[in-house]
Amino acid sequence: MTPAATTFHVPHQVAHRRTTSEPVFVRRALIGVALIFLSLFLFLPLVFVFTQAFAKGIGFYFETLRDPNAWSAIKLTLLAAIISVPLNCVFGVCAAWAIAKFDFRGKNILLTLIDLPFSVSPVIAGLIYVLVFGAQGWLGLYLNADNPHFPWLQNWLNDHNIKIIFAVPGIVLATIFVTFPFVARELIPLMQAQGRSEEEAARVLGASGWQTFWRVTLPNIKWGLIYGVILCNARAMGEFGAVSVVSGKIRGQTNTIPLHIEALYDDYNFTGAFAVASLLAFLALITLGVKTWVEHQQAKQEISK
Repeated sequence: MTPAATTFHVPHQVAHRRTTSEPVFVRRALIGVALIFLSLFLFLPLVFVFTQAFAKGIGFYFETLRDPNAWSAIKLTLLAAIISVPLNCVFGVCAAWAIAKFDFRGKNILLTLIDLPFSVSPVIAGLIYVLVFGAQGWLGLYLNADNPHFPWLQNWLNDHNIKIIFAVPGIVLATIFVTFPFVARELIPLMQAQGRSEEEAARVLGASGWQTFWRVTLPNIKWGLIYGVILCNARAMGEFGAVSVVSGKIRGQTNTIPLHIEALYDDYNFTGAFAVASLLAFLALITLGVKTWVEHQQAKQEISK
């Protein structure tokens, strides 16, 4: 006979505590490291920005923001965001809906193309537009004023004073390129996790494609969509690399807020540069607050289900 195996019963609470709890000094050390890191790399720089922005007084601060070049940069940044964010929102919803709800050839290729701006340097992205639309670029050579291949198009562009590179359209195109993955990449995992059952049920009950989208799909993704739009807008307003290549950095015309900050800093106007930078910091704080609110509302919605 073999002796009976001896078993030990460990209470569930004890086992859980042993596997998920650490000694007090370890927890305090980890929390301390996290707080030190946040203080050095987040809170301290933020305080330094606002301190330097008001170093010469509140009068100088508002005088810097009232400068025509600063106003032009602010308006151009808002214009680029107002155009690029809705376009990327529409593209992101359509791409996520197609990828998550349907099966088709080339789905993986489409996913790879959506991720392309994440793997390509923003400077390279701006250079692409210069090589395509610049005076010596592929499209620029076809529209050359000396020997245009499409004179009617050249005349129409000249009549309407439309330029791509070193102008607003180039800035908008570069901003769209670097920001279009955010909405799609936020919605694709969400839609894939939700599955297709509700859409298929709506179709069986006689709903059309548009009715299914507006009444079933869109309500289910609204918080993820808002979250993606927030991230897209934050990147659009803070983009520097791609915009700096296609803008030409013309003060009062093609400078966005990040480019205007660089121009002020190059002029040794450090206080003015920090004053304009405080606007971006303030926008970042607003974005963080809205993002936190959206996450809270999404968590409440999931709990209510």
